[in-house]
Amino acid sequence: MKYVMDIHEILKYLPHRPPFLLIDRVIEMKEGESLTALKNVTMNEAYFVGHFPHRPVMPGVLILEALAQAAAVLAYKSSNSLPSEGPLFLFAGIDHARFKRVVEPGDQLYLEVKLLRAKKDIWKLETAARVGDELACTAELLSARRG
Repeated sequence: MKYVMDIHEILKYLPHRPPFLLIDRVIEMKEGESLTALKNVTMNEAYFVGHFPHRPVMPGVLILEALAQAAAVLAYKSSNSLPSEGPLFLFAGIDHARFKRVVEPGDQLYLEVKLLRAKKDIWKLETAARVGDELACTAELLSARRG
C-alpha cells in the first residue's frame, strides 16, 4: 500500500516538535512492515551553528534519531495509537550503526525502516538513511512502548 503523510499528520504521530522534529514527509508506508520518510536538510538547522561552522555536517546521532522517529511513526500507525493517548514508543537501543557518507545542507535524507520483529512492546527494525542512491547510515534499532 502506497502512503503519503504530510507534516500535519506527522505531528499527530510524533510527540517531537521543532527544532527536534526530524521528519518532513512520509513517502511510503506498509503498516506493520516498513516506512520511508524524507528529511530535507537545510542550512537553517540549529546544530549547523556549531557542527561545524566552516564545514556544516549533520551529526550522526541526529541521523539515528531521524531513523528512530521514522520507526516511531511506523509503530504508532501500525498499532493504531497516538502519543497523545498515553504510551510512548521510546528509542531503546542501537546495534551495528555504520556511517558511510557525510550529510550536508541541501541534501534530502531518505529514512528507510523495516520491521524485523515485534515481540510484546519491543520492536526491532533494520534501518538505512540515504542521500539519493548513496548510503549514509545503517543501523538496527530497538523501540520500546512505555507508559
